[in-house]
Amino acid sequence: MGILSTILGSGDVIGKGLDLIDSMHTSKAEEIEAKTKAKTDLLTAYSPFKIAQRYLALIFGFTFVSSYIMVLALFFLGRDITEVQQIISAFKIDWIMLTIVAFYFGGGAFEGARKAKKP
Repeated sequence: MGILSTILGSGDVIGKGLDLIDSMHTSKAEEIEAKTKAKTDLLTAYSPFKIAQRYLALIFGFTFVSSYIMVLALFFLGRDITEVQQIISAFKIDWIMLTIVAFYFGGGAFEGARKAKKP
């Protein structure tokens, strides 16, 4: 009897079998609940990515706007801005800013286009 108990398990074999059959079939409510949980888990997984996007956008946005204001102020004060422009172009702030704006807004635009394409 101990051997059969070890082979079949110590619990109710019929009850476990029925639970297994029940878990194989999903109702509409269970399906909706599973999809909702999957979407919630996906949003939770994306949260560090979204925070990184915001930090990058703020840091480089501040640098870009500050450089722009500095060049404008020097230009209107009648100063020579060629050295400042060379420094700005050496760091390629314009390309960095375009990349970050594309990174920040492109993800949402891509997701929106993908959802619009689905039937």
